[in-house]
Amino acid sequence: MKQVKFGSEDLAVSSVILGCMRINNAKDPVKVIETAVENGITFFDHADIYGQGSCESIFADALAKTNYKREDLFIQTKCGIVPGVMYDFSKKHIIEAVEGSLTRLRVDYVDALLLHRPDTLFEPEEVAAAFDQLAADGKVKYFGVSNQNPGQIDLLKKYVRQPLLANQLQFGIKHSEMIDRGLHVNMTDAGSFDHDGGILEYSRLHDMTIQAWSPYQYGFFDGVFIDNEKFPELNQKLQEMAEKYKTTPTGIASAWILRHPANMQVIAGTMTPHRIEEIAKASEIEMTREDWYSVYLAAGNILP
Repeated sequence: MKQVKFGSEDLAVSSVILGCMRINNAKDPVKVIETAVENGITFFDHADIYGQGSCESIFADALAKTNYKREDLFIQTKCGIVPGVMYDFSKKHIIEAVEGSLTRLRVDYVDALLLHRPDTLFEPEEVAAAFDQLAADGKVKYFGVSNQNPGQIDLLKKYVRQPLLANQLQFGIKHSEMIDRGLHVNMTDAGSFDHDGGILEYSRLHDMTIQAWSPYQYGFFDGVFIDNEKFPELNQKLQEMAEKYKTTPTGIASAWILRHPANMQVIAGTMTPHRIEEIAKASEIEMTREDWYSVYLAAGNILP
């Protein structure tokens, strides 16, 4: 399993993360965890809202049936969304959310806490106070954000003393906007539109690890592009590359993300053991520059 540096910390973590949003639908959660760890995936991503909290509880129950020790795993969770109501970065909500996650996960601490989608009403001083308390109490080791742009991150960093190490962003072959803008500099076409304030370059400049969520999706949760008849050219290229690198189209879609030098992780949300295994193995693939661009072009992108 390829390892990547976690933000600015001197800490190596698995380049593939097992996203636990669907573990409440897994046929055998124990097998899911065991398959992940056996293939080098020791990083598990949660959120307090996944399954209305049930996903964290199911993970804890399954983990208790394995032989793995808590310290052998990197457990991350997220907070800040009140589903269908609001986003909430108040100190009270952050503290209570973490306490709830710790209870459900049956752990004394989480390795990382990310603030889920941005709360436009947030007071950065409150976030800073919450982070200070959680760090002082030993309940959170590292901190980060999710779906935030450079300005939002810099505003937080003005007040928060702990380094922000990671940012979860949707990224993949069919969600390459953060790359498109950089390739279409000084152009006026659709690819030149700045969707995110230059978050790719910002992340590299500030040693923030990008965690790519929904890496196999297209559109706004429209579905998976792999083996989808809507994308014949892309799937033909994925199959060609899969044969060349002795993997699967899913493996190529994962390797394509990890080939980028921006220190990314892939969040694999599958609960199917054989897919977990193929994604893990694909982390070792080093695509050539030419092959990487050929996949990018097959997805319908252009080079100006």
